[in-house]
Amino acid sequence: MIIDMKVPSPGESILEVEIAEWLVEDGEYVEKDQAIAEIDSDKATLELPAEESGKIKILVENGETVAVGDVVCRIDTSVIGEAKTVNVKNVDTTQKNISNDSNLKKTKITPLASAIINSHDTILVNNINASAKDGKIRKSDVINTISEKSNHNSSRKKMSTLRRKIAQRLVAVKNETAMLTTFNEVDMNNIFNIRSEFKDKFKDKYSVNLGFMSFFTKAVTLSLKEFQDVNAMIDGNEIVYHNYCDIGIAVSAEKGLMVPVLRNAEKMSFDKIENSIRNLAIKAREGKLKIDEMTGGTFTITNGGVFGSMLSTPIINPPQSAILGMHNIVQRPIAVDGKVTIRPMMYVALSYDHRIIDGKESVGFLCKVKEYLENPVDLLFNGNVRKTLNL
Repeated sequence: MIIDMKVPSPGESILEVEIAEWLVEDGEYVEKDQAIAEIDSDKATLELPAEESGKIKILVENGETVAVGDVVCRIDTSVIGEAKTVNVKNVDTTQKNISNDSNLKKTKITPLASAIINSHDTILVNNINASAKDGKIRKSDVINTISEKSNHNSSRKKMSTLRRKIAQRLVAVKNETAMLTTFNEVDMNNIFNIRSEFKDKFKDKYSVNLGFMSFFTKAVTLSLKEFQDVNAMIDGNEIVYHNYCDIGIAVSAEKGLMVPVLRNAEKMSFDKIENSIRNLAIKAREGKLKIDEMTGGTFTITNGGVFGSMLSTPIINPPQSAILGMHNIVQRPIAVDGKVTIRPMMYVALSYDHRIIDGKESVGFLCKVKEYLENPVDLLFNGNVRKTLNL
């Protein structure tokens, strides 16, 4: 029996996708549920699994844009066989191609990656690291290795659908919103003390670190209740107010910046926030986020501090109206009760759409976040950290 494999819908508003890379060769035998292709949409990169076992006939090329519902390959289920394991051998830098010798290394590798390796004479397969968790070497891994070993060379790579969409949205935000940024600084000393005292017990009980993001998420959700304009968005000539806080957490992934969403974060405990962020970040970096896990946020938090950023002006994530930027923590001298002391300080930034949020509200919101973070015992833990964390 011949089965037509059609492009599934990644999300309600997505009408077309790009075949980023076939992970199998034309005519190869594939197993049911085996990942046979990577598909780029304007929101995420997804894997296309085989619907049945059989011999595959590929109908479209890498890089082609196809509509949702289009047939991209066929599987002949009458063919019986075993899924192919690609053998890649060690390469000597003096050889043009991979030779037949006894020093054979069995490696999971996509056909396109294998073809690129065979066309270069300076690639040592043993030095190619697979970026994906499944250990399979893909085209991007080989290209990265080539770039590292090249001297003063240039290369070109087509922008993914996701990267192009991100670029369009960033330009649109700059052009279509009245974006301003206000700044403040936070003394992180009390948060450091709490984490130092309770982090081991917290991890033992919940199997996750007590990080900074749960403190910031809690401070943001409480502040949004007091400054509802910051949690609202413009829809035509109307302002839409939300009585919930769906907080987007920006995550850097191989395909670009992803923003998975914590649903009803205002109701989450510290351990729930930390576990949810960890799980979503892992899925983002493995390219396994679903569309509904990245849509519908009302406010976003981004942390450039993990990359060493001291200060930045984050760009609003439309259709939201504001975004909070965290930065690195630096020991700096500040005045406390008339005396100079050294404290762990973080600059924070709030970018906001001035069409809906006035300066008073933006500054007030950021000051409120600062207040919650600098007085966490009283304001985030109701005077009892151990009880709130259930330790």
